[in-house]
Amino acid sequence: MEITWIGHACFQLRGKNVTLVTDPFSVQPQGASVRLGKLNASIVTSSHNHSGHMNASVVGGNPHVVRGPGEYEISDVLITGVASYHDDKSGQQYRRNTIYVIHMDEIAICHLGDLGHALQEEQLEEVADADVLLIPIGGQHTIHATQAVEIISQVEPRVVIPMHYQTATGEGLDPLDKFCREMGVESLRPQPRLVITRSTVPTELQVILLTPRGQA
Repeated sequence: MEITWIGHACFQLRGKNVTLVTDPFSVQPQGASVRLGKLNASIVTSSHNHSGHMNASVVGGNPHVVRGPGEYEISDVLITGVASYHDDKSGQQYRRNTIYVIHMDEIAICHLGDLGHALQEEQLEEVADADVLLIPIGGQHTIHATQAVEIISQVEPRVVIPMHYQTATGEGLDPLDKFCREMGVESLRPQPRLVITRSTVPTELQVILLTPRGQA
């Protein structure tokens, strides 16, 4: 499987037979200079009903669109949508968010969307088998770096890919270095994509920094 970060919370997961796109955006999120570019997919997931996360119409290929909690099986891809909130006030501020656990090519990827709170026990049970965790770290409208580290220790994934943080364009979110300090990680070298298979899943936690493909 090939994992590419488009920007913000948007990733392209390219498997052997299926391509899935998460949270395609319709506006430049938080004022960032990022662009979707040309995307095609069989499946699109949307974590919540905000313009920075739900623009499935720009993704070519007539994809199946998954919005909200539930269990889905599409083209041999198993997807579990887990109910959560966009804030720590039970959704009273920013409403609901859906976490997705995506089983594709023998890899389990968890996309937390715009999660705004610590994982509850029932949510943790759903995401506990994740090999790869796509986690927001930028604060403000999602969890911040300290909360992200706590969730990583709960889930215990093998690979962590941070998303939804301040890049060189200055979206008004927390920068990456706060997360790196909290994780005790130094000298992360950005890479354009992550290629991973069942046999190459690391035995110990690795933080992978991806360069946003949509960066202008």
